[in-house]
Amino acid sequence: MKLKDIQLVFHSELDTIYGLDEVNSFFNILIKHYLNLNRIALVLEPDLTLSKLEEQPLFEALSRLENNEPVQYIIGETEFFGLPFKVNKHTLIPRPETEELVEQILKTVILDESKKSIKILDIGTGTGCIAVSLAKNIKNSQVFAVDVSEEALKIAKYNAELNAVNITFIQDDILNPSHPELINSSQNFDIIVSNPPYVRELEKQEIKDNVLKFEPHVALFVPNDDSLIFYKAITTLAVNNLRDGGQLFFEINQYLGEEMKHLLADFKFKNIILIKDIFGNDRIIKASKI
Repeated sequence: MKLKDIQLVFHSELDTIYGLDEVNSFFNILIKHYLNLNRIALVLEPDLTLSKLEEQPLFEALSRLENNEPVQYIIGETEFFGLPFKVNKHTLIPRPETEELVEQILKTVILDESKKSIKILDIGTGTGCIAVSLAKNIKNSQVFAVDVSEEALKIAKYNAELNAVNITFIQDDILNPSHPELINSSQNFDIIVSNPPYVRELEKQEIKDNVLKFEPHVALFVPNDDSLIFYKAITTLAVNNLRDGGQLFFEINQYLGEEMKHLLADFKFKNIILIKDIFGNDRIIKASKI
């Protein structure tokens, strides 16, 4: 079957679900992954014909896309901050908003050129996208990354190796007040960062099926009546394990910006700044321990 005809099948089956542009994006990702072909191949070789063996993974992917499965899970990888990352059902798919969080941290590090070395803690690391990106871009960093999920940590460790960075990984539950593993490794951090679960159960109706059906709920949702549970726990940890003048960074629920400002102020953090993402939503908050 000709490649261009397979593309037409994709559009006929998927355009009503995703729209033409996104289907084009999916198709380009898939032919690159499975056939090592760039999208220009459809222009340069309009009569390019695939064997049955070459067709098979494309049609299998089509079926999975029809079921709303994210293309990143289908191919098992994605890109974040210009770096390759493996993903699977145990990890959230890294998002552009989180790239903005990394950018904010890098800006802060550049401004503080006096530091000869920087000790960073990433809580709820998932794929390791934040920790790996920081370790890759801050040459004088010592990075620690924590997650409660053993399976997520396996992926994060693989991604650290894939991107040739050294990170100390710790399996621990931030909601466990004793933090037996974490406390042993966490003293006087310069930066603590987290993108914890923050979607309230009442907001599930706003979440698309490709997220609800496939991404790990433990990394997404929090109770309606205790929506800041992870932020409280992490901020409590930061009080004792962030050096004076150290910085705390969070990705947050867009609807809870003011609540987060009050929370950090209650813990005596200063220089609290709420930052909007590329979509104009309150998404990042940073503060200093003074």
